Amino acid sequence: MKHIAKKRFGQNFLTDQSVISSLVEAISPKPDDLMVEIGPGLGALTKPLLQKLNRLHVVEVDRDIIAWMQKEYVKNNITIHNSDALKFDFSSLGGAIRVVGNLPYNISTPILFHLLDNVKVITDMHFMLQKEVVERMVAAPSTAAYGRLSVMLQYRLQMEYLFTVPPEAFEPAPKVESAFVRCVPHTTLPYTANDEALFAQVVTAAFGQRRKTLRNTLKGLLDDHGFTTLNIDSQLRAENLSVADFVAIANHLITL
Repeated sequence: MKHIAKKRFGQNFLTDQSVISSLVEAISPKPDDLMVEIGPGLGALTKPLLQKLNRLHVVEVDRDIIAWMQKEYVKNNITIHNSDALKFDFSSLGGAIRVVGNLPYNISTPILFHLLDNVKVITDMHFMLQKEVVERMVAAPSTAAYGRLSVMLQYRLQMEYLFTVPPEAFEPAPKVESAFVRCVPHTTLPYTANDEALFAQVVTAAFGQRRKTLRNTLKGLLDDHGFTTLNIDSQLRAENLSVADFVAIANHLITL
């Protein structure tokens, strides 16, 4: 099939066979795994996964690709869900889901947050993403890449940067490098926010103006007495705080 990548869907099709082999090896699919692939495209990952799985679910929004898949995989154990991944209810598939995909760069962050809403039914996730996004996901405090995405994902997930993928592995070649990342939900949260909506509000406010100090960004939420009680320097910036610090702030605010 000669399919022209559609910019509105952020399509870049993986074509490098050595990279594909590395991805499948990292995912390590087992026959009975309940696996769902987001954005299968032209089957770079789909085909080798089908060789190892009893059944594969795929979520695809492009109707042209779906029409091609229905012909290409007519005899295979594949379930095609014609849906926007941002609206798909992953929990409808059951529990212990393994999620994989070469995520569109333009909506990768919203998809990650959508998957967090379904994290209780997910065993692990393996994604190809823009390298810069993966660096932000796994970033440590007090580094340039550390931000709201880092904190919100690390609260729920243990993540591992697996390897970098060059632009020439794709067709068309993107203008940026990509990276493959493994995300595994914590079986027990290392730090538990008693009100997760408040925790998210604190993180969002703190990073809203990341060059400003916490005393300014959290003004109206946390006063000087609160900073003293928590033993957090109000002159620090959001990027200097750990996930544990943000959880502590949120849990302190509940007691007020």
